[in-house]
Amino acid sequence: MKKMNMSNLQKKGIILLSGGLDSVVSLAVLKEEINIKLALTFNYGQKSFENELAASKRIADFYNLEHEVINLDWLYKISSSSLTTNSKLPTVKQEDLDNIKETKKSANSVWVPNRNALFINIAACFADSKNYTHIVIGANKEEARTFKDNSNEFIEAINQSLKYSTNNVPSVIAPLADFDKVQIVKKGIEHKIPFQYLYSCYSNGEKQCGECESCLRLKRALELNNRYDIISNIF
Repeated sequence: MKKMNMSNLQKKGIILLSGGLDSVVSLAVLKEEINIKLALTFNYGQKSFENELAASKRIADFYNLEHEVINLDWLYKISSSSLTTNSKLPTVKQEDLDNIKETKKSANSVWVPNRNALFINIAACFADSKNYTHIVIGANKEEARTFKDNSNEFIEAINQSLKYSTNNVPSVIAPLADFDKVQIVKKGIEHKIPFQYLYSCYSNGEKQCGECESCLRLKRALELNNRYDIISNIF
């Protein structure tokens, strides 16, 4: 492994780790630049939590990270998202993944109120207490089209807010903010991430369902990178 210089060692990071593609590739891309020490995984009553937790534990072990689970029972109670209720999870056709009208319906169905901002602010509590300098998130350009809390504007705004709400002023960084899923998968291949550990699905099956929007975006990106071997392994 390439040695970090002193300036990189002084950069101490937290990553929001769901166990999915974006957070794992973000970790792999930045691990030589930032001394990422802690992974936070959130339980807000999502159907996929047990699978996300198992994936996150495997990934934290793989990259030798401390791992904390944050339970947010109250968020589950106030959320009407199909991720957290008995409502049916939305599905889209692969050919509609770039159809904003169709994907907006899916996004509205799975929306959890203020979720990403809440996660970042909880991470900022750790950062302020333990003097972490960076908070790493897996925001990306493809999903920013329908999830505004994946956008560069959101990242800029929450960094501005942390100037007033923390003493040590950690920086929220999203190395994939200008990448689509095809580019993200390519980065993951280049950085040899453990694709077999990923769980990017909205549901709670033994394997990823291959039908929800999150699964379809991952499958399409793998297909366009000619990695059918990974598809057969994880779906």
